[in-house]
Amino acid sequence: MRKINVHYLILIIYLCFLNIIIYTSLAAQEEKPQVTRLKIDVERQVGEIDPKIYGNFIEHLGRCLYGGIYDPDSPLADEKGFRRDVIEAVKKLKVTVLRWPGGNFASGYHWRDGVGPRELRPRRLELAWKTIETNVIGTNEFIEFCRLIGAEPYICVNLGTGSWDEAREWVEYCNIEKGTSLAELRASHGYPQPHRVKYWALGNEMDGSWQMGHRDAEDYAKFALEAAKLMKWTDPSIKLVACGSSTFGRGWTDWNRTVLNYLRDYADYIAIHTYLNNRRNDFPSFMAATLDVEDRIKIIEGLILEAMSQTRRREPIYIAYDEYNVWYRAFEDKGLEETYNLEDALVIATFLNVFVRNAHIVKMANMAQLVNVIAPIRTTKESLWLQTIYYPLFLFANYCHGRSLQVYVDGPTYKTETRPVVPYLDVSAAFNPKENEVILNVVNRNEKQAMPAEIISQWGTFEGKARIDEVNGPNIKAENGPEGEKVKIESKEIQVKGDRLTYLFPPHSYTMLRLKWQKPTSH
Repeated sequence: MRKINVHYLILIIYLCFLNIIIYTSLAAQEEKPQVTRLKIDVERQVGEIDPKIYGNFIEHLGRCLYGGIYDPDSPLADEKGFRRDVIEAVKKLKVTVLRWPGGNFASGYHWRDGVGPRELRPRRLELAWKTIETNVIGTNEFIEFCRLIGAEPYICVNLGTGSWDEAREWVEYCNIEKGTSLAELRASHGYPQPHRVKYWALGNEMDGSWQMGHRDAEDYAKFALEAAKLMKWTDPSIKLVACGSSTFGRGWTDWNRTVLNYLRDYADYIAIHTYLNNRRNDFPSFMAATLDVEDRIKIIEGLILEAMSQTRRREPIYIAYDEYNVWYRAFEDKGLEETYNLEDALVIATFLNVFVRNAHIVKMANMAQLVNVIAPIRTTKESLWLQTIYYPLFLFANYCHGRSLQVYVDGPTYKTETRPVVPYLDVSAAFNPKENEVILNVVNRNEKQAMPAEIISQWGTFEGKARIDEVNGPNIKAENGPEGEKVKIESKEIQVKGDRLTYLFPPHSYTMLRLKWQKPTSH
């Protein structure tokens, strides 16, 4: 038997160990995600963030109004029947503008049914949601609730079964101070001062075949134009919202172009509606769904520019995203009381990121709806609880103000069946000059991995304590309920100094960073 050379054996063992080390190192590199670079310059501004993007919506549907906002039998109701706990929860959401009375309900609603003594108000068969409408809540009660929560009222007129005169007279009833029969009628109802309702929608989802009074684009636009003229002649200070797309099948761009071409001299906004769903239980695709929302905004912005090129008006036309949410599990349920989980909250955060990124053109947004019905707030007779989607709304509405910033995002991506490139980190940013604060909103779309990012200030530095608020839970299906919250906000502070910092964004999370910014000293 030949003797093995000792040196040769040592060399073999050394090479084996070296291969193990190299393999382990390469495997670790493959598992370790690439660092995303987020570059921010406070002077690269998109536009002013309009607080109205933090609006909401209430409709005569299920337990939104009756049993939600208004519940005189509850021990938590005030002297007028409004729920005190709901008012406080809504105040914390900083709802800026509240849309009413619908929704599909608006296309069959006649406002005179809901004013005057309650005992004289008619009970009507309600065709949109197949219920009986008591008309206990009407125009004046809606205005009172808006005042209680500090929101601007936004009324959707009936251009389905309603008339031009009915729309015009509603403006007169609400806004003319005195001297007309309708102003005197309002005063006789206990409201001598005008309500001064500024925002009015010219119908709801008139592009939809499900809508009472549905018309094609040209018929709707012609009808809405005459209503708009009468309403603005009654009160020239009001702002009007035309019906854009609520469905995005074939021809949706033609609908918006036609509406804008007819209403370009009268409409101040065009409305878009979008509801998203995860019926396929496909988390990556669900997380990417708001990329379609952003595409639609850019397309409609182009159509607005086209319409504006053919008018002498100087005031811009903006987009009002006045219905949006996740909605699919309670679709067939008459109450529409959707229970939301963490992944739904992350999608809402990406909706809000889209609105902030497009702050120059999206100047109003209204989540549908406020209480119980596909809502961030749910009530029982004795209490309320907060759904997962409450928390991104809370953070954006309370802290994401000022000027939207362009953000350079360079990092890892993934693909879906319809999207070849989806960034794992969905990002928006704002600069609040009053606070010298940069606000960074980041959704990590990765279900399994934390994603590191280097946040770079290209002009000026970050100094002092940074506040970090994270919306997360144990898994993407985690829900809140009356028994407790699995999804909520976790907060902390870190010390930062210099023009960059590195942060690790946890899996399936929405994170808001508020960074104190310091202007560079001149040389």
